[in-house]
Amino acid sequence: MERGTEAFPELGSHCQHIYCRQLDFLPFTCNACRKVFCLDHRSYKSHDCPKSDAGSRKVVVCEICSVSIETTGHGGEDEKKILERHEKSGDCDPKKKKKPRCPVRRCKDVLTFSNTAACKNCGINVCLKHRFPADHACEQLRSSSSSSAISNNKFLVALAARSGKDCGNKTSAPKSPPAVRAC
Repeated sequence: MERGTEAFPELGSHCQHIYCRQLDFLPFTCNACRKVFCLDHRSYKSHDCPKSDAGSRKVVVCEICSVSIETTGHGGEDEKKILERHEKSGDCDPKKKKKPRCPVRRCKDVLTFSNTAACKNCGINVCLKHRFPADHACEQLRSSSSSSAISNNKFLVALAARSGKDCGNKTSAPKSPPAVRAC
């Protein structure tokens, strides 16, 4: 393989794409076919790499139970046959397809890895919107809040007694009659 220029023979490499052969001072080595390419031909698709599937993994998702089945090491076996074998194996259960949902009433969020929070008080899994005990009717919060409910009720009674009399009302200057009178 030709490298560099006459003055600096160890500097850079020529692109090994059939039609390119560009001298590149920052060449890329394909991790599948181990050839050297320029920036334009570094991707598998751009240089039509024959070994592009070498380090990749492929999976098929079962439509019945939503389980992913790896098809990489099956030597080009048809995906339909792999799915049929999965269905006949007994591992395929339609009940598994149902995703866990947030137990809070009227919440329809699906609990995923990044959307799940476990309550520290009661231990149930809820979505991030309902992660605080007050948001998901936490059982332990109800029992401990009965003592604080008395002090909370006193506050609510005092707030209701005010009935907005001096709450946010600003006194304005008395209105004077207009200086000009209309005839």
